[in-house]
Amino acid sequence: MRLRLLASTLAGLSVAGCSLAPTYQRPSPPIPSTWPQGASYAPPTGGPVATTVAWRSFFRDPKLQAVLEQMLAQNRDLRIAVANIEAARASYRVERADLLPTVNAVGEATEQRTPASQTGLAGAVTQRAYTASIGFSAFELDLFGRIRSLTRAAQEQYLATEEARRAVQISLIAETAFDYYSLAADLDLLRVARDTYASQKASLDIIRARFDQGQTSMVEVRQAETAVEQARADIAQYTTQVAQDRNALELVVGAPVSDALLPTGLSEQPLVMTDLPEGLGSGVLLQRPDVQESEHQLKAANADIGAARAAFFPSISLSAALGQASPALSALFQGSARAWSYGSAVNLPLFAGGRNLGNLQGARAQRDAAVAQYEKTIQTAFREVADALARRGTIGEQLSAQTSLASAATDALRLETARYQVGAEPYLNVLITQRTLYNAQQSLIAIRLVQVTNAVSLYRALGGGAV
Repeated sequence: MRLRLLASTLAGLSVAGCSLAPTYQRPSPPIPSTWPQGASYAPPTGGPVATTVAWRSFFRDPKLQAVLEQMLAQNRDLRIAVANIEAARASYRVERADLLPTVNAVGEATEQRTPASQTGLAGAVTQRAYTASIGFSAFELDLFGRIRSLTRAAQEQYLATEEARRAVQISLIAETAFDYYSLAADLDLLRVARDTYASQKASLDIIRARFDQGQTSMVEVRQAETAVEQARADIAQYTTQVAQDRNALELVVGAPVSDALLPTGLSEQPLVMTDLPEGLGSGVLLQRPDVQESEHQLKAANADIGAARAAFFPSISLSAALGQASPALSALFQGSARAWSYGSAVNLPLFAGGRNLGNLQGARAQRDAAVAQYEKTIQTAFREVADALARRGTIGEQLSAQTSLASAATDALRLETARYQVGAEPYLNVLITQRTLYNAQQSLIAIRLVQVTNAVSLYRALGGGAV
């Protein structure tokens, strides 16, 4: 009971000690309070805050939702992040344990025989001793907060690791979506290439028949063959890209993706939520997990300064034990065998060759570096959101223009083909119009891909990805 009371008192003294860590103050964000304005940027939409939008609500494709579920269960990077959290939590527990004394129960039996030649007696002497005790040793009273500063630093590193896992999860969700939509776009490109090849192959057959009848020249045959072979080469290229896209998707998912979950192409319907809040102030970036991770690391560096400062002050360590001691095992637990011990030590640093000063200077430098890293993380986040907003501000107009261009090219090809068939135009004009339509269709698919992936980029940049 006495030992328990002593341990509780010492623990209370340790916790009640002062702290030499500087008072933490969050650095002012080195970014404007509002987003950039101008013709390139989209106006506010008043949508929900991205950090409150679960990814299941943001991504509307049921197939992609299933793929994301599989990724969250199988991705190895996410597993590594979870393991890092467990390691950081364990480190924090180890540091926190030093705030309390480590109490051990010890039982010991010794026997020593001294020969008669050494004792001066008629015979040898055998001595036995038995002890049983409970106590602690070398427990440091944390009067100047060294241990508490180290514990706080470990706690902040643990919290930083947790935020790092969230950042990894958001990035992996976005990367999976990018790979999924890239596969969908390349499937569309492959489909367009095959349709173009079939159309031009049919035209080539007609031109060859007309050449056999003497109604056209070999020049037109070769021109038609050139268009057919170009489309055939594109089919081979897009077939390869589709296979590579699937490989990339399965790598980030961490397991094979079944054919039933693969996209069939980019839909013209909204694939993602479209009313994210461009009008929010830039302060929302402070909620991004990578920004919070950086701030926790800054707090950890701030706490390390307190531990370095405490090294200049005396440290007091205590040892105490309460138990029984007897030369006979049978009498070990009798009242007369009670024993106790108590000791204390004071360590006052006098000369360390500049070690303590160097540690303090190093801790301050690490804190300054952490401040710069925190500010850079915020600036990078601001740039990512601003870039996504700039792209979103003009992508609608670009998509509309490209859609009209593809429609006009379709009509132009129909008219050129009709004029060629009546002999009013050379076949070269038909080939040029076919190439224009082909390029317009490819560009339209590319812009659709940019539109959906930019929405994902904005969602990620604003800190979205809630479970």
